[in-house]
Amino acid sequence: MIVKQFYLPCLAHASYLIGDEATGTAAVVDPQRDIDQYIAFAAGNKLQIKHVFLTHFHADFVAGHLELRDRVGAKIYLGAAAKAAYAFTPMRNGDVLEFGRVRLKVLETPGHTPESISIVVFDLNVSDTQPHAVLTGDTLFIGDVGRPDLRAALGWSATDLGDMLFDSLHTKLLDLPDQSLVYPAHGAGSLCGRAISKETVSTLGEQRRSNYALQPMSKEAFIQVVTADQPEAPAYFVYDAVLNSQERPTLDQALAREMNPLTLDRVLELQSAGAQILDTRDAGEFASAHLIGSINIGLVGQYATWAGTVLDRKHPIVIIADPGQENESAVRLGRIGFDHVVGYLKDGLHSLEARPDLVAFTERLSAQYASELLSSSEPPLTIDVRAQRERDQKYIAGSVGIPLNRLTENMDELPKNRPLLVYCAGGYRSSIAASMLQRGGFERVGEIAGGIVGWETAKLPVQTSAARA
Repeated sequence: MIVKQFYLPCLAHASYLIGDEATGTAAVVDPQRDIDQYIAFAAGNKLQIKHVFLTHFHADFVAGHLELRDRVGAKIYLGAAAKAAYAFTPMRNGDVLEFGRVRLKVLETPGHTPESISIVVFDLNVSDTQPHAVLTGDTLFIGDVGRPDLRAALGWSATDLGDMLFDSLHTKLLDLPDQSLVYPAHGAGSLCGRAISKETVSTLGEQRRSNYALQPMSKEAFIQVVTADQPEAPAYFVYDAVLNSQERPTLDQALAREMNPLTLDRVLELQSAGAQILDTRDAGEFASAHLIGSINIGLVGQYATWAGTVLDRKHPIVIIADPGQENESAVRLGRIGFDHVVGYLKDGLHSLEARPDLVAFTERLSAQYASELLSSSEPPLTIDVRAQRERDQKYIAGSVGIPLNRLTENMDELPKNRPLLVYCAGGYRSSIAASMLQRGGFERVGEIAGGIVGWETAKLPVQTSAARA
């Protein structure tokens, strides 16, 4: 038996291929939408992908089940409670799929979502009674459990799903042997949980001992614990969850439509008609020069998550990227179902060399210089765009907190007759925020280079929540 984990850091997403060498058969669980890596691994190990499982309708990415169906003929399996617009095999509690010496046994584990399943993996060459591992989807993470509050917009209350999650953990997963390996669908950084570990594999025994949500408590206490202080989910989460249940174009079909080189004049026409200009270059390069009105979301960070947060699905997207990065920029948007790219600026920013009137820049101030400005008689308004839980730990005195995901709705309250100075943790989010402010008509916008990390490195003081209190 082969068990291969594929990990996508930018979405903190883990997917799996389980193969049987004797029969050359494989199943893929929770694939990302760009599927070449699974096909390449299968070919390299003389396997054919015949089955694809979704543990649930993921909210934070669009899965590659339709891509595997259309490319290699894989059969789709979902939990029996799922409703989908494409053909699938419903798997009820205890249902088994065997190929060669591999057995996959499904446990219905609702809670994160009503249709969630976990998949118990048996290597029959070792034992037909003791499982090798369990693929827990978003039901059980390393150090956490799946949040039960992401289906409110679809009519499911966090309390009802939390009730189901408690039962799924205690009557299904915790009945498995302690030595069973636990393979979840996400690691640290995912918004599908609150305190997920950076580790991507554990054992059930270790989770029983160390996972806060598995400690002895009443169902009522559990529901209160797992619903409290969850980070706000981006608006695209509901869209992706629904999209994963629908028939839709494959990623290859979307990219074939999207990868159009556009002249500068055409980009300007699209921009005038409401298109969103997305610059995916590094924040430092963007600050040095960019097309007026463009939004910077760099490929180096949590690009897809922030694109899904600050861009919308009602207006087309034009990409500006470093030459050669246009396809990567579109693929990563496609991973969250943002298939409304209409093209990219041919030759990137080189297209603007003859049009300096279209070029803007963002001043990036050193922490020391920013500190001097803040101590002046006419200081800029300093905006902290980190999440509230980060600000609660420490912040720059005098700054106002407006989390990046709330910036657009609060923009009208900001003064246009005063310079704005933006900061975050290290400079990634502040570049997004500064570009949004410039696009919104604020002319004097700067950033603190290096964010609060750079501020502290310069040995400048920060306020703490205790000091604020």
